[in-house]
Amino acid sequence: MGRAGIGTGGAVVAVAVAGPLLLLLLARSPPAATGDSSKSDFRLVSEQFSQSPQKLSFYSWYGNARLFYFRVPPDTVLLHWLLQVSQGGDLTCANVEITVYFRYGAPPVINPLGTSFPANTSMQPSFLIKMLQSNTSINISHPAPGDWFVAAHLPPSSQKIEMKGFVPTCAYTFQPDMLVVRVVEVSILEPNIPFPQTLLFHPSYLKIFVPEYTQELRLELQGCASNGSLGCPVHLTVGSATLPSNFQKVLTCTDSTQACHLLLPSPPWDRWLQVTAKSLAGPHVLVAFSIVAALTVCRPWIVNFQYLLQNNPNQSCNASTSLLPPSPGYQDLGRSSSVGGSPFCLRSYQVMREDMDVVFVHFWPLNRVSVLVQSDMPSVMRLQLNTGMDSGGSLTISLWVNKSVISNNTLIMVCVNAASPFLSFNSSLNCTTAFFQGYPLSLSTSSRKANLIIPYPETDNWYLSLQLVCLQSPEECEKASVLVETTLSLVPCLNDCGPYGQCLLLRRHGYLYAGCSCKAGWCGWGCSDNSTAQTVAQQRAAALLLTLSNLLFLAPITVSVYRCLLVEASVYAYTMFFSMFYHACDQPGEAVLCILNYDTLQYCDFLGSGVSIWVTILCMAQLKAALKYVLLLLGTLVFAMSLQLNRMGIWNVMGPCLFALVLMVTMWVYHCGHRRHCYPTSWQRWVFYLLPGISMASVAIAIYASMMTSDNYYYTHSIWHMLLAGSTAFLLPPRDKHGEPWACSRLTCHYQICKNHREELYTMT
Repeated sequence: MGRAGIGTGGAVVAVAVAGPLLLLLLARSPPAATGDSSKSDFRLVSEQFSQSPQKLSFYSWYGNARLFYFRVPPDTVLLHWLLQVSQGGDLTCANVEITVYFRYGAPPVINPLGTSFPANTSMQPSFLIKMLQSNTSINISHPAPGDWFVAAHLPPSSQKIEMKGFVPTCAYTFQPDMLVVRVVEVSILEPNIPFPQTLLFHPSYLKIFVPEYTQELRLELQGCASNGSLGCPVHLTVGSATLPSNFQKVLTCTDSTQACHLLLPSPPWDRWLQVTAKSLAGPHVLVAFSIVAALTVCRPWIVNFQYLLQNNPNQSCNASTSLLPPSPGYQDLGRSSSVGGSPFCLRSYQVMREDMDVVFVHFWPLNRVSVLVQSDMPSVMRLQLNTGMDSGGSLTISLWVNKSVISNNTLIMVCVNAASPFLSFNSSLNCTTAFFQGYPLSLSTSSRKANLIIPYPETDNWYLSLQLVCLQSPEECEKASVLVETTLSLVPCLNDCGPYGQCLLLRRHGYLYAGCSCKAGWCGWGCSDNSTAQTVAQQRAAALLLTLSNLLFLAPITVSVYRCLLVEASVYAYTMFFSMFYHACDQPGEAVLCILNYDTLQYCDFLGSGVSIWVTILCMAQLKAALKYVLLLLGTLVFAMSLQLNRMGIWNVMGPCLFALVLMVTMWVYHCGHRRHCYPTSWQRWVFYLLPGISMASVAIAIYASMMTSDNYYYTHSIWHMLLAGSTAFLLPPRDKHGEPWACSRLTCHYQICKNHREELYTMT
């Protein structure tokens, strides 16, 4: 049985355990509407959606979180998440805690490592649960239709670098299933027309369409009566549940003598709004009432490019000249606040969307000049982030004003909201609309610039509202006008993840989103947290350690040439060269040098390391020349193939090396039996060469397999280089006692390979 814990979130969410219970809940329809005497509601249908399972990873950056993307259909009244986790691999694998996040409209913004976000970043805490290997279910009543995202990951990864094949493989697979119950018959509320309702056994499901430029929505219950209960026992739920925040409005009417109403400022524009009425009386008590929806729609003053050209024919569209004062006609129209008796509620600026790349968009006012801000009504800009692919980036907003155009007693209030703009600057400055808590900004003489970063903005129309406010003397603002410069963009990664990060585009089925992979100890959402960062001196020292430590391969190269082992010397020279330049290219930040692309250098380094071990063991085995060179070539080809299959698999390298080791031991045993004496025969060879070489190789393998971490990698891997090169120099067999040193380096060697070779070159005095 798993353990579930709920994180921050405001929706009405019930966490249950056991999958079979969830299916029973679906089979039993929830109570339904309008005066139906039966106990089952045939207006409700259930549907199920699933996605393929994904293998979870330990968390080190956002790419380790496994993302699932679902779409909730309209008119859904109940949403069930069934979360299933299965464990595979070795039986010694321990139970681990799995964290699952939920969010509506965009991928969840998570921070399991507790790192800092870039400056001016606003984010809401994610709704999450923690679970073990078990099935867990979550129910959400009246979920918002549209995009829903689920992300899951294992605990933060340890700093230890584990080699594949040396540790047990533990696989944790996660799969969410989405089951929905939706209404197929929903009553539609028409504005200003009373809609009679009766409640008995089942709730009543209604919806009303909120058109664009709706300033206010008022819902009122009239003529409420019940047989057997005093007052008006009606519970009204307006809006849909979203995660992590929930701004559903609830109205409970208890007094039948007074009108019961709910006022919603700036409801979401151009969409259907769900309304659910439920009886609070007993199951056999009939409740009758009428519900009236009243919409207050104001008239927008749409500022377009053609109008500005007519009133400012000599004005350039360059941003440098955008601080010119508006024309008198422009001001007079704004001050009139009405046309034909219909009041204006906002000044709407047309915005052009310019798509640059995947999750990369620029927003410009149509005239590409400043936005006029006054005190009579808000200036509003709409940013269209509703394509379904815009929620995978970061929305960046930059505003600034010229110091000379704003007085000391004036303040420019700015609100950034989704679904509908904030229009009530005169009565409140909290940026809260009917179902959304906006992001507030301000501009003044002391703070002439304002920046806002919203990672993973919800899929919706976003609105930027600006209005001039005079807190001390409002009459000073009546004739004031301020031009505000704007820079509005949707970018994949903030500042392209900086100099110590890489912006990577991630994909889940057809959905694309971006994340930052950090280096050199930098961390955070935009690789801007330097709490564990390496200094430039540390980076250069690490690069020098990893590259210059390979110079110890000059020792086995020299020994090989001295003993006429030219093939081995060539392999060691190849390994030294590519290991040096691979580690020079593998460094983050300042100390980087790449002579080839990274993947090629890595492949050559891994290939050289494996073949170096291979040729050293074959050389020690004392095989005949023809067999030795055949095995050397075949082993190199096997290494090349295995590294192409899985470059990080340790047994792709260790397998051929163990085969060569068994072959060497077999040949040594054969020589022992043939000579009837321990082989090699000299105790000096064992004490001064073989035992030190074997010890160094054993220590190198132990460090490589179990002691490397992300923090000490530069030191431990450099020691690995030195131990590997040193052990090779000790383990190479001695030269033929009848040959001369450096004999193969002379031109008189000619066709040395065609001469007869002695079988026992290990004979020593």
